Amino acid sequence: MKIRNLAAAAAAMTLVVAPVAAQAAPQRAAAPVEQGSEMGSAWVLGFFALAAFITAIVIATKNHNEPVSP
Repeated sequence: MKIRNLAAAAAAMTLVVAPVAAQAAPQRAAAPVEQGSEMGSAWVLGFFALAAFITAIVIATKNHNEPVSP
């Protein structure tokens, strides 16, 4: 039981300390971009969204009439 309380206290401490540590980190300036892509990574994000949508439809419409017991 003591280990459980210790683990809970450690988890709570990390939740408290993480935002403070992130806020204390030095700010970095962005490097200038000479020639940026007009399309960026939007097509990659769109592709994965489309793949996830199609996968969800296939899983939802799959025929689940197989018997459970042999």
